[in-house]
Amino acid sequence: MEWAFDGGRPCLDLVNTLRSRYAEGVEMLTGPDALAEWLSLAGFTAGPVPVTAGNVLAAKALREAIDRVLLPPEVPEKMDLELVNNAAAAAPAPPPRLVLADGVLRREVPAPKDPVAAAFAVLAADAIDLATSGAEVRICAADDCGLRFCDASPRRNRQWCSMARCGNRAKARAHYARISGRE
Repeated sequence: MEWAFDGGRPCLDLVNTLRSRYAEGVEMLTGPDALAEWLSLAGFTAGPVPVTAGNVLAAKALREAIDRVLLPPEVPEKMDLELVNNAAAAAPAPPPRLVLADGVLRREVPAPKDPVAAAFAVLAADAIDLATSGAEVRICAADDCGLRFCDASPRRNRQWCSMARCGNRAKARAHYARISGRE
């Protein structure tokens, strides 16, 4: 199975690292190498970074807290709010600085001391922004999917995480059912 970045927001792409939530679940963050790959592909690091088993557990805990905060049955649990808030505050990005290179002023952003914690902070901040934005988080309507996405469609009626993946399959199944029902 390959990574899916169809959530429309980085925090939802993290949530979508647990697939098939409607059934038994398929874990994509299977270990440090998988998390390092996801962080790189998601654009949080400029390549693989050292990731520990503890980082993987923290990523999974943050992922589940974000999911519960964004798709609450009622009011989010205090524990989930604290986890997201603590992750957002854990690793502030180093401030940019001015450097003089070849007689020209340039902006330089130093690499964070802990790139994994910095990525988690950005993901948590994105979840906070999304939770308070009024945007609608939906679950893909395909029976065999369950990915979360931010519905930014003009009418707020998007049904599938991706038209290329789930939308086309659903439309093809409906078309086949109509055609086979006539014969």
